[in-house]
Amino acid sequence: MAYPKLAALSAGMLLAFSAQAAEVEVLHWWTSGGEAKAAGELKKTMEGKGHKWKDFAVAGGGGENAMTALKTRVVSGNPPAAAQIKGPAIQEWGAEGVLASIDDVAKKDKWDTLLPPVVANVMKYKGQYVAAPVNVHRVNWLWVNPTLLKKANAKVPGTIDELFVTMEALKKAGIQPLAYGGQPWQDSTVFESIALGVGGADFYQKAFVKLDQATIKSPTMLKALDTYKKLKPYTDKNAPGREWNLATAMVINGKAAMQFMGDWAKGEFLAAGKVPGKDFLCVAAPGTAKDFTFNIDSFVFFKQPNKDAVKGQQDLATALMSPSFQESFNLNKGSIPARTGLDMSKFDECGKKSSEDFKAAAAGNTLAPSWAHGMAMSSATQGAMFDVISQFWNDDKMTAQQAADKLATAAKTK
Repeated sequence: MAYPKLAALSAGMLLAFSAQAAEVEVLHWWTSGGEAKAAGELKKTMEGKGHKWKDFAVAGGGGENAMTALKTRVVSGNPPAAAQIKGPAIQEWGAEGVLASIDDVAKKDKWDTLLPPVVANVMKYKGQYVAAPVNVHRVNWLWVNPTLLKKANAKVPGTIDELFVTMEALKKAGIQPLAYGGQPWQDSTVFESIALGVGGADFYQKAFVKLDQATIKSPTMLKALDTYKKLKPYTDKNAPGREWNLATAMVINGKAAMQFMGDWAKGEFLAAGKVPGKDFLCVAAPGTAKDFTFNIDSFVFFKQPNKDAVKGQQDLATALMSPSFQESFNLNKGSIPARTGLDMSKFDECGKKSSEDFKAAAAGNTLAPSWAHGMAMSSATQGAMFDVISQFWNDDKMTAQQAADKLATAAKTK
């Protein structure tokens, strides 16, 4: 993070919170239909505990705008009580010395026994919990409108080769094959699933988690890049700049047949009254049935000088991990609970499948952090990679070899 150590916060924070000690201000970027409903569940839970919820919502699906707003607030000595932060960014904020430990709550409620180690480790800084996870999203989903596939006499693709056969059949039938949102984080979300489908979990881990230079420059990466670029003729001319939920709406409304997107998209289908298995299908992105790229939403707690504010944080941490909240929140959000052992009977077939696949991938060592969603690499490295993938998508003259070389350089960004 390109700003100085933020040690001298207390004076400014005292001024900021003395007049609003009973408020619990929470920064997040859940502003679309399904997400807003999920955020409403959190507000309801906190108000039920007697706290005044102060919503600090910043629009922008990938959270980039929210992070900019958060940095401004922290640097000015006025951080919110909690903020939606995830992955390696938690460690970056921890290094700034501004995070509050919630280990007391975690120990009392036995979080170490409730969370898989892969999840718990992300939530800790130097061995202490500083964040609470609310869900596990699967990123490598393909959302399908079965009515449109039927019209084109096309089948749901299970492999990369089948994907192109299906898209060609849709195109010939005059149906838009892919709903696509041309924004950097969305470009990389789609590329990530294609790369996983082309190269498999081992390739993915070496390239995007270990940032191995040889793997990034390998023939497999070139194939992944070429395959990704071949999707472009199956997208529409209005794709550049389109928000993800508007792309999802195209599938919902029968304007496009398929969308690569994480399972927050399911919340949009449900909010529109659509039934999984009937009105829409959730299938693993082609070639990735045994793999699971995860994105975990979590709330990180910032140091507060006021005892009432600290009590609010502790209650928020307890609420976030409670069975009732994890169930109601994830039913609205489209994700699955982060804590294990919960009854999944109220979840639809997509949620149940995600939960089963998460356990299977964990057991089979094919569980991988989504780099496109801030779970695998530093924000600086991720940003550099976003630039390369979007440039490659938008520049018809750029070759896969040039893109791979640029990705290798981006991987060295600190």
